[in-house]
Amino acid sequence: MTDLNSRFEKASAAAKSLPSRPDNDTMLQLYALYKQGSSGDVAGNKPGMFDFVGVAKYEAWERLKGLSQDDAMNQYVDLVSELGGVIDD
Repeated sequence: MTDLNSRFEKASAAAKSLPSRPDNDTMLQLYALYKQGSSGDVAGNKPGMFDFVGVAKYEAWERLKGLSQDDAMNQYVDLVSELGGVIDD
């Protein structure tokens, strides 16, 4: 496991125990960066229009299309750190 992958996994664990719950936009950003970092560009069909949460998540991830997985992982780690997540190196 590379250093970046290790930090990404630690950030993922730290994101589950942040000092306070981020606002919805930040939560969507965390979701999208995590998905882009772990899976790459958006895949699958867009949820139906009445699945408001699913559509919001899909669209947030879709906006990151073309961002490399390494860049997404780095941005995710940085964002979790900014939000107070403790990432032991």
